[in-house]
Amino acid sequence: MRTPLSPDVRRVLVAQSLRAFAYGFGAIMVGTTLRERHFSAVEVGVVLAAALVGMALSSIAIGRYGDRLGRRRCYVALYVALAVTGVAFAVATPLYLLIIVVLSGALSTDVVESGPFTSLEQAMIATDLAGRSRLRGFGLYNAVAAASGALGALAAGLPVLARSIWPGAPGDATWFLLFVPVALTGAVVAASLSPAVEASATPASASRGLARSRGVVHGLAALFALDSLAGGFVVQAFVAYWLAVRYGASTTTLGVVFFAVAVLQTLSFLAAPRLGERFGLLRTMVATHLPSNVLLALLAVAPNLGVAVVVLLARTSLSQMDVPTRQAYVMAMVDPEERTAAAAYTNTARYVTRPVGPALAGVVQSVALGAPFLIAGSLKIVYDLALWRRFAREPLPEECAAPGGAPGDPR
Repeated sequence: MRTPLSPDVRRVLVAQSLRAFAYGFGAIMVGTTLRERHFSAVEVGVVLAAALVGMALSSIAIGRYGDRLGRRRCYVALYVALAVTGVAFAVATPLYLLIIVVLSGALSTDVVESGPFTSLEQAMIATDLAGRSRLRGFGLYNAVAAASGALGALAAGLPVLARSIWPGAPGDATWFLLFVPVALTGAVVAASLSPAVEASATPASASRGLARSRGVVHGLAALFALDSLAGGFVVQAFVAYWLAVRYGASTTTLGVVFFAVAVLQTLSFLAAPRLGERFGLLRTMVATHLPSNVLLALLAVAPNLGVAVVVLLARTSLSQMDVPTRQAYVMAMVDPEERTAAAAYTNTARYVTRPVGPALAGVVQSVALGAPFLIAGSLKIVYDLALWRRFAREPLPEECAAPGGAPGDPR
């Protein structure tokens, strides 16, 4: 029997869907807007890297102070910061000002992000659900993000469509003002959460952070940092920029492509829990992620736009299955009072190294345009093999253990 979602979890999903719509729209528009403003490849990389730095810093702050300040209060503040970010991209041209704004940590370069928002949301969802219900809950959580991001990506074609109907329609940058109503609505939903989403009021549990699971979380964080470093080379905003520069893809074409990407992500998020229940979380993570990274490396040599899109979509159908399984795996590996800290620290680890990727991608693509894909694929393959070697025999709590399975193959 499936556990029904609480009203608070439903509100989290609504707030998340609003944010994902903005991120799906922004992931395409950031790259094209910066190109329209004649920023160089290196400058584009710097802006994207600054966004990742901001998410890392804000994730660290959430991990350290989020429970103390209040999850709802932090959640609302992040949505307000997202609205401010939309205004900045709509009206600001100077590079330094854009960098300052994205350092707030509210802007993501990907639809399904692992920043301060998700550190709060994962702890809330894990508190409400357990075992298989938790895994399915994380699958739904990520599927909602991907589906909403698909609509956001499709909406990225609106500026071109508007200008075809009305030549005097605003330029791409002005459309970032859409972030304002979306983000403020998210803030209202976040403010409506009940006190039940807050961490325990017990001082000892609030200050505990990581205890029993410290070694496991540190090991996972180190490996996630490697995976994130590789992912930083090919953030979605960069992929959109690369398709536009190398193959001349229009904003409308990019919107359709990333709509398809988001649809495939949605389906993979819904399929991942079933695979995780049958084969185990860790096996599902590695067995789907490894072949997807081979396809990622092959993008470097795609001869034309059609082939590049096919390879990108094939890669997407596999690459995101490790997201809900990874989230459930982390939550299952730690004690309940460690969940906020574990989510924040593993998410932070992903963003500590991730900012290096876009900056390096901007540099290496000046030597070989497809090099970021080859580098990212190779590093991610190393991550997959190292993750299996380190955690294949790591035991999980009984509630997630597969009967007769290996200790590291939870259900």
